[in-house]
Amino acid sequence: MDPDAEIEYDFSPYLYLYKSGRVRRFAAPDIVPASPDAAAGVISKDVPINPSTGITARLFLPSLSMTPKKTKNKLPILVYFHGGGFVIGSPFSSTYHGFLDALVARAGVLAVSVDYRLAPEHPLPTAYDDSLVALRWVASHANGEGTEEWLADHGDFRRIFLAGDSAGANIAHNILLKLGDLPRGVSVEGMVLIHPYFWGKHPIVGETVEPRLRQKLESSWGFISGWKMGVEDPRVDPAMEEAARLRGLQCRRVLVVVAEMDYYAARGRAYYETVKGSRWKGEVELYETPGERHVFHLKMPQSKKAMAMRKRIAAFLNGDDNFFYNLLSSVAHKFCGKF
Repeated sequence: MDPDAEIEYDFSPYLYLYKSGRVRRFAAPDIVPASPDAAAGVISKDVPINPSTGITARLFLPSLSMTPKKTKNKLPILVYFHGGGFVIGSPFSSTYHGFLDALVARAGVLAVSVDYRLAPEHPLPTAYDDSLVALRWVASHANGEGTEEWLADHGDFRRIFLAGDSAGANIAHNILLKLGDLPRGVSVEGMVLIHPYFWGKHPIVGETVEPRLRQKLESSWGFISGWKMGVEDPRVDPAMEEAARLRGLQCRRVLVVVAEMDYYAARGRAYYETVKGSRWKGEVELYETPGERHVFHLKMPQSKKAMAMRKRIAAFLNGDDNFFYNLLSSVAHKFCGKF
């Protein structure tokens, strides 16, 4: 049979990998242009990060008149990594443009939504490497070395946050562990993991034991890593990390966001417990949305629960973590975001 027509791996509904190495993607993302008009309160633009590898990003800047008074001069910087199982997704898609636009408007932060290279053409660890390059590019602007005016003029480099959903949350966790030294005046304040893509060889409490689904998820991880990583790898199963490494998370605060009906939810809860029990000196919080599935907030962005989730993330980015807010927030998400 023609190797260019014989399927090596069926990753439906997203793509086929043929034995020749050819990849057939079934659908292109719904790309939308950046928005230079601040009529909605946020402007955006696309910027190159590394022309040799093609790493780019979409930047989002809130109308400065709408930002909280305490951050009017310099804004927290949110470095965001999109989801999509490492094989699909784009910061330029209508889905992620809309999500970042709404979050930036709510939180009053400067966001950098990273366009990393995708598997299987670029198997892991390429996404990690690209994302770390992007973070270091952001940090280079702290001491006047970068050329992006929005970052240089408006970014507070002592309040950088890493965030992502699904595969993007996995990326945020992994690059924070391998971050190393940052330029003087630069620090990562916090990390937000939304429905993180974590898995493992053996079921944990609250996780599906259905053999076909477990085999599919295990196989998927092998596929996106070029068959070089198993699900025992700590990059997908942080419970395999030594406690000393988790104690080395280079930030002060972590927010783990899970959805009750998500098949990754148990791993998200376990991550929260593992970090909490690792003697890490920072603050870790768990926020759970009842009755919802994986990345529901991207599929139903105007739902009350999605808006409540964005509100909680925005508060975290702004440091509004007092007891009274947390009490209201816990009540709010239980009642579908009515508060």
